[in-house]
Amino acid sequence: MPVDGTPDPHEVEVSFGTRLRLNRTRRGLTREVLGGLVGRSASWVKAVETGRLGTPKLPILLRLVEALRIRDLAELTGEQSVPVELFTGPGHTLLPRVRAAVNALPGSDEGPAPPTEELRARLAGAWRARHSAPNHREVVGRLLPGLFEDAQRAVRQAEDGAARASAQSVLSEVCSLAQFFIAYQPAQSLLWRVAERGMVAAQEAEDPHALGVAAWLLAQAHRDAGDWEAADTVTEDASRHLIRHLPDGNRDVLAVWGSLRFEAGYTAARRGEAGTAWRHWDSARRAAERLPPSYYHPVTSFSRPVLGAHAVTVAVELRGGHEAVRQAERAPAEAIPSRPRRARHRIEQARAHHLAGQPGEAMRVLEAAHEAAPETTRYNGFARRMVLEELESRQARRRERAGGLALRIGLLS
Repeated sequence: MPVDGTPDPHEVEVSFGTRLRLNRTRRGLTREVLGGLVGRSASWVKAVETGRLGTPKLPILLRLVEALRIRDLAELTGEQSVPVELFTGPGHTLLPRVRAAVNALPGSDEGPAPPTEELRARLAGAWRARHSAPNHREVVGRLLPGLFEDAQRAVRQAEDGAARASAQSVLSEVCSLAQFFIAYQPAQSLLWRVAERGMVAAQEAEDPHALGVAAWLLAQAHRDAGDWEAADTVTEDASRHLIRHLPDGNRDVLAVWGSLRFEAGYTAARRGEAGTAWRHWDSARRAAERLPPSYYHPVTSFSRPVLGAHAVTVAVELRGGHEAVRQAERAPAEAIPSRPRRARHRIEQARAHHLAGQPGEAMRVLEAAHEAAPETTRYNGFARRMVLEELESRQARRRERAGGLALRIGLLS
């Protein structure tokens, strides 16, 4: 039993409803919020928690696992141990190499570090490769170990404060690239180490752009862990810091500030705060309109086309199926130049159709997402959950179609 006296659902024979209530309260979610996240009412959540309704069927169980960010299905059911990897994606074959690079200690026999200009050019090439590759984790996973080693050497061998700050800025962006590789994999502790290292490096560099990017990713990590207050704090603190630099006319800083405003809206949408969510999205939209039509931020993907994709996400998180479909129709995926970001948008469009009760259209869009970037679909928990739900359909044709996609993304391999 934990020190606060709360029964541990792993050690005590408790009902499904009690397990649900314990996990919900530990996440700080109200019944209204949890119900909204899984497409049910607060009264439905109360009925399950009090035992008036029994254990839900698999599709709703998967939504609860996703909403509560739990690690194993057994945390809700008490049996049927299924690791969270089923819902968040498998571990990439290159994950051990990246982990080793992150954890490596400085060597005593290292050679001279490359100039920071060379490192920045390599980073720019890595981002371009990520955006153009259908299997972007394969590409990024091969580049990251060398980038980590060389960026850390550049920091250690810096001859003065200016050189060290420049190297720290590069190291922070390498950490940002690593987070894109690690995301949706069973490596949460590694993700947190990289996120925190990126923030420390950005702060030591005193680079507004690097700090904004690090905060943007750190806020996402907090939100996905269920700590919405921490996500808000990081987002607002970083936004206040960056706003002082906006008059300088740096497009990249403006784009990161706009990205942070959307992140604030995303978190508000998760809470079910529609007015706040759309207000923050509108702030991001105004920032995008100050950028050239062809502008595309290499890390956050902030751009005019992506603001349309963000509108779909806000509507989906607010559980507005028909509004999300309407936004999806106004935001063509083809306008997004990045293959993985285009696939992510397709997945959000599929979520919109799924919410609106259009499973056939949801599967069609998921197939388009897989065509654009197979790895994005394979590792995305929302995509995997929708496919798993379709495998439970009573209609043979729908099960067959879902089965084909399940094989392609590795759910049935």
